[in-house]
Amino acid sequence: MMRKVTVPLLIGAYLCLSLIVALMLWRGGGGWGAGIAGLIGSLGFCLAVHGWVERSLEAGDLREEIGAVREAHKILVDLIQNMDERLTELGENVQEDAARRSEALGVEVRVLEDLIERMSESLDERLAARPEPYMPSAGHAPIQAHPQPQAHLHAQAHAQDRAYHQQAALLETVREALADNRVDLYLQPVVGLPQRRTVFYESFSRLRDATGRIMMPAEYLSVAEPEGLVSAIDNLLLFRCVQIVRRLAKNDRKVGIFCNIALGSLGDEAFFPQFLEFLAQNKDMAGALIFELGQPAFDRRGSVEARNMAKLADLGFRFSLDKVTDLDLDFQDLSRADVKFVKVSAEVLLSQLLDVDGQTAMRSLKDLDAADFAQLTRRYGVEVIAEKVETERQVVDILELNIGYGQGNLFGEPRAIRDAVLAETDPPADFMRTSLRRRAVR
Repeated sequence: MMRKVTVPLLIGAYLCLSLIVALMLWRGGGGWGAGIAGLIGSLGFCLAVHGWVERSLEAGDLREEIGAVREAHKILVDLIQNMDERLTELGENVQEDAARRSEALGVEVRVLEDLIERMSESLDERLAARPEPYMPSAGHAPIQAHPQPQAHLHAQAHAQDRAYHQQAALLETVREALADNRVDLYLQPVVGLPQRRTVFYESFSRLRDATGRIMMPAEYLSVAEPEGLVSAIDNLLLFRCVQIVRRLAKNDRKVGIFCNIALGSLGDEAFFPQFLEFLAQNKDMAGALIFELGQPAFDRRGSVEARNMAKLADLGFRFSLDKVTDLDLDFQDLSRADVKFVKVSAEVLLSQLLDVDGQTAMRSLKDLDAADFAQLTRRYGVEVIAEKVETERQVVDILELNIGYGQGNLFGEPRAIRDAVLAETDPPADFMRTSLRRRAVR
């Protein structure tokens, strides 16, 4: 804009200067011819000077633009170099993260393979040690000296043989469910009272047979536990719980998960060191994973189980008791074992209430007001969770006991994790089946 105004002014100045020169020549006696010649010459000179000045200005502008382009190019080169460095650093971080995940997954694979191998060995030994059922030979009839007792023995042997085959078939079904990864993960919310906001989840494993029928733990634990399969199920449940916790953390959902563990898993000297190694590599999950075992199992724990629980506590992991039926608890023992939660069914809690001299007390602690029970447990760092809550009336009674947490179908039933999410928590496909095949070859 400034340049558009300046050029007309300069032309006007050149014209005035030329007129002055022409007037001076005319008055000097040169006449009109000299005046016109002076006018033309002056104009030509001024225009020549103007052209030189304008070219100089354009050259200056061009130099400034070239300088600006060079500066912009330098800035762009710096940005490209910085981006390249960041991409290189990002690639290194991705490779390191992949290496860590691969190492952790490798530990998990080795643990489960060892469990399946030991289970296979145990089953083979049981099959080899089992006596053959009594069968009379084709050419000789059995001696019938005492027909009734002999018939009774045959019936008893037949019943035992049938029970054995049923047990073996169930065990094989459990093995196939593990080998084919037909193990589903269910989560049930644990809510804070009275707001009923989800603060924890409890995890459950459910097996499916070849037809898709869901097998509850009460159905298969009797055959799975003697063969060491419960440790395999516990380990798979742990692996998936860790993945679920990490997934929830990505969505800024800071909730904990109760993960069931069998007493046999805590006492298995071959299994537990690898179990502990996996947890040591994931000890950042210590605040979000709570290991849970039943009160009867906790009371039966020996020195090995107690020592292994202490090792988990040293990593920062906490414990919970469920299936609590006896409220006369040794709170000092619970505190020493790092038990931070006890789960008591709403029915058991409310059946404990007694009216003693106009005050509500508990059968197990008659000298204590029932409303002070939860406060007593908190003195030892233990929170009470009322589980199996089914009705609103139970909630009202539980709140009168100052209990801070509740769990049950009233707040949410156990729900299966969606297949897409469950696939993200699966160990490598077919590795359990591969382990079984290697055992069969041996």
